[in-house]
Amino acid sequence: MAPPVPSLGGASTVEARRHAALDHGLLLKAFATGSAPLIGAPQVLALRPIPIVVVGGGFAGASCARELQRHGGRLAITLVEPQSRFTAFPFANAVVAGLRDLELQQFGYEALARDGITVVRRRAVAIDAQARRVTLDDGSTLAYARLVLAPGIDLRFDALPGYDRAAAQVMPHAWKGGRQILALRSQLEAMEDGGIVVMSVPADPFRCPPGPYERASLIAHFLKTRKPRSKLVVLDAKDTFSNQHLFQAAWKALYPRHLEWVSLAGGGKVVEVDAVGSILRTERGSHRGSVINVIPPQLAGAIAHAAGIVDRTGWCPIDPVSFESSLQSGIHVIGDAAIAGAMPKSAFAAHAQANVCAGAVASLVRGLAPVDHRLTNTSYSLVAPDYGISVAGIYRPANGALTEVTGRTSAAEVPPASRQDEARHAEAWFQTLTRVVFG
Repeated sequence: MAPPVPSLGGASTVEARRHAALDHGLLLKAFATGSAPLIGAPQVLALRPIPIVVVGGGFAGASCARELQRHGGRLAITLVEPQSRFTAFPFANAVVAGLRDLELQQFGYEALARDGITVVRRRAVAIDAQARRVTLDDGSTLAYARLVLAPGIDLRFDALPGYDRAAAQVMPHAWKGGRQILALRSQLEAMEDGGIVVMSVPADPFRCPPGPYERASLIAHFLKTRKPRSKLVVLDAKDTFSNQHLFQAAWKALYPRHLEWVSLAGGGKVVEVDAVGSILRTERGSHRGSVINVIPPQLAGAIAHAAGIVDRTGWCPIDPVSFESSLQSGIHVIGDAAIAGAMPKSAFAAHAQANVCAGAVASLVRGLAPVDHRLTNTSYSLVAPDYGISVAGIYRPANGALTEVTGRTSAAEVPPASRQDEARHAEAWFQTLTRVVFG
């Protein structure tokens, strides 16, 4: 990530300074009244720990906890995450297509604990923003000076008629959790050659914009190599998507008989699901599948709603300098749940946001305003095992949002060796990112 750039000024920086002063005031009040014994007045910060709680142990939360720990001082970092192992979404589509084992996607928190981060294996169920306390599912509470929420996504089972949690057991979404990923893979493996696979893609926004199209590519590769008389039909609620020209050029070259993409204009928006009949209904007709993968609309994780930091879009508005919630002071939001302007909901974006947010939190609890910054994002997609493409961008706060400074995608016309190199770079990128975050 690039070093911080000079302050842009403007409303976000003024707001950050105001919140830094508020933190000092809260610390003084807590010390004077004894209402929060873990929080000390500024003159005795060296003697008292400053509790920082991070909720969510994905790329965003784990990265933020690690970066906060590196800031040292008297910051006492607690990471709240109910799962013992995290299942990473990058490369999960390779698991769906039988190209990779699920175990290669799963990471524990032992290294974070060894580095001095307190890892609490509980689910956060409520937040009192005024008292600055997090309630866990066993009834215990955690006090915080600053709270970082990295809740990821939840799936909207109320958004697509007929697709609820029960239907997801028949038509896997494979968009969260290892069991769903393996369920979709098992269905593909069990399908007779000649069967039809149907995929439903929602409208924006959702986790990992290129993800559905990488999945379509790798399922098409699976069909081409394992069930050559079968076909995939992708029903899309959009007319355009991330890296579209690169994906469609690859589909034309590699999978002309195995992949059909139906756009919104072409009648691709799914309006109803019949789980019993294995049918997806669109505005222009019905599609029956031997295997059906429904990727439903999404929204911020449940704890964000409980905290009162979600707006009518279902996502969390933030200050782009500090990642502090626009709706609740003292709470920061990073990763997929945040409304991050032009910055996509991706693993590397979550990691970059986490590092910037950690710096902002460390500054604020010391009475300093966070500095403006630049963030980078890189996302790789596999179109085939030896065919990779990528998108990258640099972002900075401007006019109350994260805006793209510059961006690039893979070149359209390159020799096959370049696509093979990008596939190898994708694996190296994943190994490096997961090593940095999870140890």
